[in-house]
Amino acid sequence: MQKIQNFINGEYLDPIKGQYIDNVEPGTGKVFAQIPNSTEEDLENAVEAAKVAFPVWSNMSVDKRSKILHKLADLIEENLDDLALMESRDNGKPLWLAKAVDIPRASTNFRFYASAIINFSSEAQVSEGFMVNYTRLAPIGVVGCISPWNLPLYLFSWKIAPALAMGNCVIAKPSELTPMTAFLLGKLTKEAGMPDGVLNILHGEGKGIGQAIVEHEATNAISFTGGTATGKIVGVTASQQFKKVSLELGGKNPNIIFADCDLEEAVKTSMKSSFTNQGEICLCGSRILIEESIYDEFKERFLGECSKLVVGDPMDPKSNLGALVSEAHLNKVDSYVQLAKEEGGVVLYGGERVHKEGFYYQPTVIEGLDENCRTNQEEIFGPVVTLSKFKSEDEAINVANSTRYGLSCTIWTSNLKRAHRVSHAVQSGIIWVNCWLVRDLRTPFGGMKDSGIGREGGNAALKFFSEPQNVCIKL
Repeated sequence: MQKIQNFINGEYLDPIKGQYIDNVEPGTGKVFAQIPNSTEEDLENAVEAAKVAFPVWSNMSVDKRSKILHKLADLIEENLDDLALMESRDNGKPLWLAKAVDIPRASTNFRFYASAIINFSSEAQVSEGFMVNYTRLAPIGVVGCISPWNLPLYLFSWKIAPALAMGNCVIAKPSELTPMTAFLLGKLTKEAGMPDGVLNILHGEGKGIGQAIVEHEATNAISFTGGTATGKIVGVTASQQFKKVSLELGGKNPNIIFADCDLEEAVKTSMKSSFTNQGEICLCGSRILIEESIYDEFKERFLGECSKLVVGDPMDPKSNLGALVSEAHLNKVDSYVQLAKEEGGVVLYGGERVHKEGFYYQPTVIEGLDENCRTNQEEIFGPVVTLSKFKSEDEAINVANSTRYGLSCTIWTSNLKRAHRVSHAVQSGIIWVNCWLVRDLRTPFGGMKDSGIGREGGNAALKFFSEPQNVCIKL
């Protein structure tokens, strides 16, 4: 059984107190590795390494930092098969999905920010014959990045890439449920030529080492992606020390289907937005709202597509859905299906655990629920969607906005005016019209209401991981 290590100051190190956590493979339900359960002693080592490395990294030319990040992107691509295999074993997602999306996107994240820092332009205001004011973005120093388990390397790189690009040193914590690709990344950063101490990776529990990273006086900014309840704790803790904080939290996203849509495309894409990555994506459309006149036809077609889905071994290329990330999470998902039945919902498809070993759950479709019931209000984060009908545009908007979340929304219509009108009325940070999960890394990413604060992606991320400094020169 493999024992992985923390990555501190360019070296792989055992946890100082020798404490480890079992890492269970979702596809088999068996322990396949152990990870450090890091403590404050490990954090102090990482902080000291980051402090020493900061003057070197922050004063390195932008061109040189960019080349190192591009090299890291190259190495991720060269090691795609190994990284994808480890991610699939670690997370339970189909291997083909990790190869097609997660690992390539991680490489793209580094490559994008390696280019962004070269092309970023600052502002200047000139008062002729009197003075010049200009604004530069200065790196913050040591920052903490805490990433979730659903898209392990994809979201890990999404956080650390802009932080590193801006010249910060990073103390990063991947989820204790999916640590393996972050563990492998340490070696690749070394090969890419990144100075020791610039990126430090600590493994362990969120309530332990994660909270310690947020609390430590040396971390000047915190970027966190995860559940809303945990995000509230992170936000309160960080604000007490006046730290910059970015919180990308949960979603209960509406998928609005108008009668004038391209129905075939709406059904096809709604399958993806419902069940990709076993529904373990914060952007999944878990509430499908369908205009009454096409409700029955949409439902029939959607259920027909559900019957074609294969839930199975993540290593099998025929599997559409793999395993949920843990037994505890599987039990949580199943508990919501049972709750839905108690609330008057009718399970049209799925609703059961499958296979004797591992944490597999059927794609599940439920109808007949009130918009205000818990099943339609709380984030399930699994392969469970609800269907409901609406009679008017206003009703669709009201239902879409009825939860405390506001991360994303998908709208299906061929009416351009309606597309704009509904997009502006829905309280979501991200709106897709006639598509889903189409991303341009230049645009800001984030949610409204309880789905978080701050924006990631593009220049918004570069600005978050820096402090604006105004310089005024009298002529």
